[in-house]
Amino acid sequence: MTIVLLGVLGGGVAVGALLIVAGLRGRPARVVTSSRLSTWLAARHDRKQVGLLVVAVLAGLAVGVVTSWVVGGILAVVAVVGLPRILGSNVDHQRQLERIEAIAGWTEMLRDTLVAAAGLEQAILATSAAGPEAIREEITELAVRLEGGERLAPSLRHLADQLRDPTADLVISALVLAAEHQARQLADLLGELAAEAHEQASMRMRVEAGRARTRTSVRVVVITTLVFAVGLVLLNRGYLAPYDSAFGQIMLLLVGVLFTVAFTWLGRIVRQREPERFLTELSTIRPHDADVDDLLTGKGASS
Repeated sequence: MTIVLLGVLGGGVAVGALLIVAGLRGRPARVVTSSRLSTWLAARHDRKQVGLLVVAVLAGLAVGVVTSWVVGGILAVVAVVGLPRILGSNVDHQRQLERIEAIAGWTEMLRDTLVAAAGLEQAILATSAAGPEAIREEITELAVRLEGGERLAPSLRHLADQLRDPTADLVISALVLAAEHQARQLADLLGELAAEAHEQASMRMRVEAGRARTRTSVRVVVITTLVFAVGLVLLNRGYLAPYDSAFGQIMLLLVGVLFTVAFTWLGRIVRQREPERFLTELSTIRPHDADVDDLLTGKGASS
């Protein structure tokens, strides 16, 4: 097999892996929103994906040249693409915790402003400039939309789509109901929701502390396996000579698939499942339903 063919195969596998990941996530690989911050993050994510793809192809070529194994080059591409998700730090979870705390802080700011006899829309405008940093960009855009004449309820639903967090859905659903149905005791309800958001952040931190030990164990298993495999290739090629044949390449592919599946399962163990959002379900409730009446009067805050 030529080096060119190795490059084509490696690039095809890497592109296919990225497309599979994007399909499993249920959303396009490039998301463009009206928020400048979201657009910047999406562009940065795309650049990182392209850089990772280039590194994966180069690694596949290098492994293919050193070992003369086509399957070895393909497995190297898959490893470079997939291992960062298993071995990487849990930055996304930390960012999510900061966002939950920011949502709780903004909810408390709205509550205090409403207590001062301000309307809901005026309270949002008043708190936009001093909103918590983690969600300040989204809150500022919400204020811009309101100042531009957009109705409050659709603007709040757009904010929920930007934050994409169940805790934010809990708060924003109460604000949407208040905007559409003139809720009583909204300040009291927001206070209870802020306390609930703080509790959720604390709970996720406790869960993450319990997962940290498991994550370390998974990293040790994966790194030890990879170091052992690389050591065999570099230090004892004679032991791997059976893989030089066509049948050996098929067996190597089978071994690689088994290890890929095992590493994927290990990654799922340490990855925290995102809770499902519910704002879209709540927005379909009719104004005269009992659940809505409970939320409007503050009776449903504890649930």
